[in-house]
Amino acid sequence: MTDTDIDPLLPERARKLFSGPIAFLKSAPALQHLPAPGVPEIAFAGRSNVGKSSLLNALTNRNGLARTSVTPGRTQELNYFDVGADPLIFRLVDMPGYGFAKAPKDIVKKWRFLINDYLRGRAVLKRTLVLIDSRHGIKEVDRDVLEMLDTAAVSYRIVLTKADKIKASALAEVQAATEAEARKHPAAHPQVIATSSEKGLGIAELRTAVLEAVES
Repeated sequence: MTDTDIDPLLPERARKLFSGPIAFLKSAPALQHLPAPGVPEIAFAGRSNVGKSSLLNALTNRNGLARTSVTPGRTQELNYFDVGADPLIFRLVDMPGYGFAKAPKDIVKKWRFLINDYLRGRAVLKRTLVLIDSRHGIKEVDRDVLEMLDTAAVSYRIVLTKADKIKASALAEVQAATEAEARKHPAAHPQVIATSSEKGLGIAELRTAVLEAVES
């Protein structure tokens, strides 16, 4: 499905959906604790300080849904959130941050295996959103994750965070460079969404993209 094929009512349906019931379901420290794969899942990946929890809160319009912390690497499990109730429509999955986690190496290794196994083996995973700090662009640790997603044939889309922290001209350059990078990756969506959790930039577009991925 291309952007020109998207239902014109999709943005409004996405707005209503994210205004409805959304609730924390559970934290899964290992694959055996994952919920039954009954509905589509959209996963969020990113470096530990990329603003993942803040973006999830902005996306769902709920300040305290995902925990935010000044300490990178606080999220150590797969955190599941139900979207919709009677019926449940899909689930958001907040994955452990990668890169700068302040934790013992054996714990970091355990997180890495959890992420790898989840991404490679979860049939209901419709898309992974890879969050990149717009102030820094794609780093080598991000490329490792993109290549892992390519290898696993997991569809993903890059989302720039903290877009309010840089000038508009710099943001345009970063977005263009990131889209050029995305075109090199077979599993990547070609278009990049720039967002700001604080200012609301790109949040409506991201909601629409999530619902489009769920229904694809």
